Order: sequence, then C-alpha cells, then structure tokens
Amino acid sequence: MESLSQRVAVVTGAASGIGLGMARAFAAEGMRLVLADIETDALDAAAAKLAEQGTELVTVQVDVSDADAVEALAERAYASFGAVNIVCNNAGVIENNLPTWEYSLEDWDWVLGINLMGVVHGIRSFVPRMLDGGEPGHIVNTASFGGLISGSATPIYIVSKHGVVALSENLQNDLSARGAPIGVSALCPGWVRTAIVESDRNRDDAPDLDEKLARTRQRFQQGVDSGIDPDDVGRLVVESITSGRFYIHTHPEWLDVVRERCDAIIDGREVVAGRIPNPRR
Repeated sequence: MESLSQRVAVVTGAASGIGLGMARAFAAEGMRLVLADIETDALDAAAAKLAEQGTELVTVQVDVSDADAVEALAERAYASFGAVNIVCNNAGVIENNLPTWEYSLEDWDWVLGINLMGVVHGIRSFVPRMLDGGEPGHIVNTASFGGLISGSATPIYIVSKHGVVALSENLQNDLSARGAPIGVSALCPGWVRTAIVESDRNRDDAPDLDEKLARTRQRFQQGVDSGIDPDDVGRLVVESITSGRFYIHTHPEWLDVVRERCDAIIDGREVVAGRIPNPRR
C-alpha cells in the first residue's frame, strides 16, 4: 500500500501504548479510524484528542477474547466506513512471572485468549470481508521480540507471541498463494513504554501480588520504562506497511539473540535462554 490517505484502519488495544501510537501515526497519514479497546474511559479520551485534530473516527468497546465482540467490531467498521484497509490486531496482556508449572488454567486462558485468540478472531472477522472488497489492504499482528526467542520468564506470554508470529507467517502465505492484494506484518517490539506490566488491571480474577512477584514486576517495569516511545513504533508500522515489510523490528540491535536460537535449533543443542540488553539505568 503506497498511499494511506482516506483509507480505513482498525486498531485493537487502541486506548494506550502501541495501539495508540499506531492510531496517531495513521491519523497523521489522513486515515479514518476505528479504535477498539476494553477500557472505555481511556478509549474515549484518546479518541477525543484525535478528533480535535480533525481525524474521522469511531470507537468500540471490545474484549478481543470474545469472538462475537470482534465480529460486531467488524460489522461496525464496515457500517461506518464501507471498507477496511488496515487491521491491527494489537490488544495484548502479560502475566506475572512464575515457573511454567505454577500457572493456573485461568492464567493460560486469560493470556492466550487475548494475545493469540484475539488475533485469530480479528483474522476470521476481517480478512474475508477484505477479500470480498477487493481493495489493497494490510494486516498487522502485534507479536513481540519474545515471539522470536526462547526464555525463562513469562512463559504464557512467550507461547502466545510465538503463536502470533507463526499465524502471521501462515496468513501471509495463504494470501500470497491466492494473489490477494493484502499484505501482512508481524510486529515484534522490544522494550516500549506502555502499561503492559499492569495489564491485569482489566482482569476480574487477577491473583494477588506477594512481595516476590511485586519485585519481579518492578524489575520488568524498569525494562519497559527504558523503552522507545509508542509513537515511534506507530511511525515504524506506517513505514513497514507502505514498503511491504513482514517482520517489523523495533530493536534490530537485539537480533543476535534470535540468531543464537536459530543456530541452536539447527545444531540440535540445548535451547538458549534469550538474553536481551539490560535496561538503561
């Protein structure tokens, strides 16, 4: 897609963080927006600022783990603008860090339901409509640098993001095989200044934090605080859509860790626990 002006973009998780960064970048290109999030107050505040700048938009409260809710989002988007050109399946959460075997089934259902199934629901609801419309389009699925490496932390999150990368690769191959005018990108951000550490603020059955978990969360927050601005990610996404880039790396200087993992896979060695640079102090 070379020109985004007057095209329509749908962004989930749009009230803050990377989602809002993408929404701002799309607005700067003259796009019309459908902004979705589970947090209505934050969504309304974000939308009001964009509307003040002249952006044409609608907002929808959506829990992306609910397939019917995502289908209703697609219906609203097409009813409002008649077409959708870009879909950013971006909403995501992260769990508290525990050994892999200590998570409850509720923990697994919560993270996978949003991070992975939210992307599945977005693909199922939007791609058939986009194909029927026949217009140029692009799907951006937010994965993570963690979806490219192995690790020893937040295993449910890592599993979900590996799934998003693989799903995006398959989607790209499917669309390419049929000659569809729809591109795909897997967004693999590193540290970005967002509120993801506190994503269980929207979870009804969030477990209590003990002192150890609170310290772990604080250390993770240091990494997040050292990250790049979400608006920088949004501009990178725009550049990647217009240039047709599939893997979007916010921190290409970290890719040696990915190479180490790939080498281990090829050589049959023990999986390397990916180590990324320490947060800036």
